[in-house]
Amino acid sequence: MKRFIISALIAIPGCTSRSAINSPREPVPQGPAHDSLAIVVAGKNDSAGLARLVATSCKGADESACYESMLAAPAARGMVKVAMGALNQLGAADPEIKRTGHVYAHAIGIAAGTAQRDISKTFTQCSESYQSGCYHGVIQAWFAGLDSLSADDANALCAPFRKSETDRWIRFQCVHGMGHGLTMLYDHDLPKGLAGCDLLKDWWDQHSCYSGAFMENIVNVTIPHHPAAALAHHHDGMEGMNHDMSSMDHDAQKFKPVDPTDQLYPCSIMQERYLSACYEMQTSVMLHNNKGDIAAAGKVCETAPQSMRTICFASLGRDISSYSQQNPAEGIRMCALAPAKYQPWCYYGLVKNLIDLEARASDGMNFCREVPSVDSKAICYSAVGEQILVLNAAEADRRAACASAEAEYLDACLYGARLTQVPSIVSKVWQSVR
Repeated sequence: MKRFIISALIAIPGCTSRSAINSPREPVPQGPAHDSLAIVVAGKNDSAGLARLVATSCKGADESACYESMLAAPAARGMVKVAMGALNQLGAADPEIKRTGHVYAHAIGIAAGTAQRDISKTFTQCSESYQSGCYHGVIQAWFAGLDSLSADDANALCAPFRKSETDRWIRFQCVHGMGHGLTMLYDHDLPKGLAGCDLLKDWWDQHSCYSGAFMENIVNVTIPHHPAAALAHHHDGMEGMNHDMSSMDHDAQKFKPVDPTDQLYPCSIMQERYLSACYEMQTSVMLHNNKGDIAAAGKVCETAPQSMRTICFASLGRDISSYSQQNPAEGIRMCALAPAKYQPWCYYGLVKNLIDLEARASDGMNFCREVPSVDSKAICYSAVGEQILVLNAAEADRRAACASAEAEYLDACLYGARLTQVPSIVSKVWQSVR
């Protein structure tokens, strides 16, 4: 039975209309002075005041750049928690900021990581909000200061989070962020970024790193103004990179991130060990190419290699989480556009992303109760269990977290949390796609 425990089920923002933040009509002039004012307000430990200042100052201009600047300024002074608190309040007032908040969380993390290169210390200031973008930004900033990466350095970076199983969630954020950072370091030459991930000794770390690399590849296309773009640079030296990439001459020309003529690219040219992580992000490429046509992306997933199809549909669910703006009814409507045989995996990806947003298993439980079919409910609850496994090391905590599942699907959750054998209801659904 093919299963994947944790993946980069982080949604790439879809296209939606802008909703204005409630703020005074007249915008305050922007510039360095207002970054300084943001630092002063944040220094009072006033996230609400910082949110109001940002909303007022950034109204009616290049809002994304303004938000990044005014949130990053206090983060660079060590006031990361205040900046993230302000972002949470901005997102609560404006659906568009809630949708794109992962990008601003990256900016906060980059500012913090640039100012303080002690990963362990800086990570304690970030939060899980906005799909843990702050953590990823910290790692990207760390890579921006490098010219090359040795195997020893690669394995040491996230070592503090390997010491205890209770750090499994934060460990994922670290090694996933490495994938972003490595790809950025090598000027978005994806194969070189993936080869950097290969320096890691642990398979779980490698796969989590791959997922960050594939995510960075498509984010750089869909959100070119991403705050990490200014950090990217190119260096050829990387110790320990002995993997055969002879089939692709990337020294001659820059790696092509997407190909509108091949909806399965870059997965279609990847080596076997990268395929699972690639297909976890591939529908973001498809939806970029086809202007957000969910049904068309589902049809392309049916043409993926047989072993990758459930993963591809999980990727579709991940994207639907964003396209539906986490509205359960709309997410269910969109997953219904997928072939019935693969709809359970659409829910699998959707519910995992829903939990990733704030690291709350209860968000997944609430969603699974709304899922319409027995098969899809079973896979939905098992996916929640897998996230619970990562969030809770102690068996008692995992059992408690699964306890709120619908009674007939409790075993599915417990199975995902590695507390019981595979129940027949889950096994049957897996058998249907073999």
